[in-house]
Amino acid sequence: MNTGRTVFAQLMEFLPHAEFQKCVARYDGEHKTKSFSCFDQFLSLAFAQLTFRESLRDIEACLRAVGPKLYHMGFRGGVSRNTLANANAVRDWRIYQDFALELIRQARKLYAHDDFGVRLSQTVYAFDASTIDLCLSVFPWAKFRSTKGGVKLNTLLDLRGPIPAFVHISAAKQHEVSALDLLSFEAGAFYIFDRGFLDFKRLYRAHQSRSFFIIRGKRNLRFIRRYSQPVKKETGLRFDQTILLKGFYSSLEYPEPLRRVGLVDAAAAKRYVFLTNNFDLAASTIAKLYRARWRVELFFKWIKQHLRIKAFYGTSENAVKTQIWTAIAVYVLVAIVKKRLGLEKSLYEILQILSVSLLEKTPISAALSDFSLTFQDEQSENQLKLLL
Repeated sequence: MNTGRTVFAQLMEFLPHAEFQKCVARYDGEHKTKSFSCFDQFLSLAFAQLTFRESLRDIEACLRAVGPKLYHMGFRGGVSRNTLANANAVRDWRIYQDFALELIRQARKLYAHDDFGVRLSQTVYAFDASTIDLCLSVFPWAKFRSTKGGVKLNTLLDLRGPIPAFVHISAAKQHEVSALDLLSFEAGAFYIFDRGFLDFKRLYRAHQSRSFFIIRGKRNLRFIRRYSQPVKKETGLRFDQTILLKGFYSSLEYPEPLRRVGLVDAAAAKRYVFLTNNFDLAASTIAKLYRARWRVELFFKWIKQHLRIKAFYGTSENAVKTQIWTAIAVYVLVAIVKKRLGLEKSLYEILQILSVSLLEKTPISAALSDFSLTFQDEQSENQLKLLL
């Protein structure tokens, strides 16, 4: 690459610009726009994410300080606090949602053959939701409880890479199980849920779609045991049963047999019960697949720690959703760059390197490959292993 271009400009070259313009045209994003384009807005928010800016004033001060370099960074209009605030408030947030989803589509192809610890030919997803807290007095539209506001990030994570296959932002007061209605279940794929998503009517829809689910069961489940398969108790397994639901409503909502697998985790001193509609995999594999579900929780923890989705640059619903979708787009962009450049560093390391080298004029591959970091205060060893 051209060594005369900044690392930031080279990073933005990995974006599919034609697809971005399609998203803008789809929602007429540049209606009556004179100078500050939607792409300028995206670049401003991406710069803020990568350099950990905390406010609009912070973004404006940093970009104005490097004014002569803005053109070479890809900006075609001037950046001011008021212009960016207005763009965040009025330009349709769905532009950045659709663009992030396009990046996700491209990234999933790159990570399609990654290993996640379980040998399985089918695609495996983990679904969960996490609440992003907001101050109710500042964000009155995001009412959650009497004194608390927030929005909920519903995410379907493809376990073959740290890439979300589906993301939906909903009101925090909306029950997370209703997000299952938005999923299009893939035939043959596995979906892993925590027990908060135990809804037999919705699970039966997944079963009818010929997909498989694994979900943690509840203690008060009423059922009739039909068969029991032998298990190796030295592995921690306690039972492997075929059951029929006995509750009046649950038996109507899920009228077919289910598989019930019990496991004791001696290290954590916990007992787990899993329900699944798959009768072919070994009981130990069912348990391993459920353990892999924790990757989606680590994903939430990671993006909350390393992306700017706690301090927001605007107070309107449109501004908040624009910032969240831009943050997701930047996260996926870094994942794409990692794969295309064949980097061994984790996403955390790459983000830290980019934060101090965006304005350097050096080939991005050299900047990310030659730069070495020594971390004295790692967040979590497992967290970094997840986001390799």
